[in-house]
Amino acid sequence: MIDFTLSENDKKLLDYVRTESLVARKYAREYDENEEGFPPDALPEADQYPGVWSLMGGRGAEDTGASAIGMMVTMAETWGDYSIRMRKGRGVGLGNAALSAAGTDEQKEKFGGLLLSMAITEPGCGSDPSLVQTTAVLDEETDEWVINGEKIFVTTGCRCDGVVLWATLDKSAGRAGIKSFLVEKETPGFIVAHKEKKLGIRADDTAAYVFQDCRIPRGNLLGGKEEIPKQGSGGFRGVMKTFNMTRPMTAAFGLGMSQAALDFTREQLEEAGVDLSYGAGTHGLSAAAAKFQELEALQEAAVLTVLRAAWLSDQGQPNNLEASISKAKGGSAVRTITQGCIELLGPMAISREHLLEKWFRDVRITDIYEGTGQIQHLIIARTILDYGRAELN
Repeated sequence: MIDFTLSENDKKLLDYVRTESLVARKYAREYDENEEGFPPDALPEADQYPGVWSLMGGRGAEDTGASAIGMMVTMAETWGDYSIRMRKGRGVGLGNAALSAAGTDEQKEKFGGLLLSMAITEPGCGSDPSLVQTTAVLDEETDEWVINGEKIFVTTGCRCDGVVLWATLDKSAGRAGIKSFLVEKETPGFIVAHKEKKLGIRADDTAAYVFQDCRIPRGNLLGGKEEIPKQGSGGFRGVMKTFNMTRPMTAAFGLGMSQAALDFTREQLEEAGVDLSYGAGTHGLSAAAAKFQELEALQEAAVLTVLRAAWLSDQGQPNNLEASISKAKGGSAVRTITQGCIELLGPMAISREHLLEKWFRDVRITDIYEGTGQIQHLIIARTILDYGRAELN
């Protein structure tokens, strides 16, 4: 039986996170306007808080599952502000999730303390990562991999310490030839070409990389398996499993912001005298109240899909389908919710005096990175219908 009832410890943890996350709002506009990154502990009040994830260790057996409460914590953190709040802390990059899922013990020990981004997308390879053209060639004499290629839209690409890079050992092998490599910054041949200027999440840098005869140790192949399977997608499929937890997490990022938008909108509507009482039925509500309750229902439905995917992970069960559902639902919901809040509040909602317009811009990324909404719908359809790529693309 699925039960997301929070224990007293869980409630205290989330209350703590909410209090801490409000600090980020004080600096959200400044970093959004200046599009500047900053060190992880640059917020003046940061030293007042011991770190959210350090509190997880004190939770008992009666508490909600680790993955499920982790998603709730993520929502509570980004409720303060995504692009500021998620830059505080180490070891939270997408590359760290891949290292945790597929790295050897030696690799985890060596790279576990670094902030790792993940470089997949290329100028000619967007939503289909199986088309990766970046190459990795083994130099037997030096026992090194030689990497050549370009990567774009690398999240946290400027301030990270290293990257989990997707490259192919053999283009003719298709997906089976794709492997992941751990590459540290400052490695000769590793060039950060430029930082992107974006619509939203401006404090969270996004970069483009160029690799020119970049040499890394043979042991930096993630997972250490060099052979190319004759059938199937081999290591490609294994690394893709990383997304089974990061996709719900991405949805949680956006849902934290959409909840912030709902809370702000509720306050403004109530100040304006709009009756938001529940139980009267839509026929007894004003148009504004009915619209607001529809947005709240959409938020709750999206949250439940995220928690469902996380719960399956806690139970050690496959969650590929549920992870894509939560990402597709979350990506769509946060756009609808924040836009709906702007429509309800009118001119004040687009004023930079408030953060609602920023949240509206920030949540747009939820439906784009780590697999667009369209790609998630393809994954969902293939899984439900038991179709392969050749049958449904």
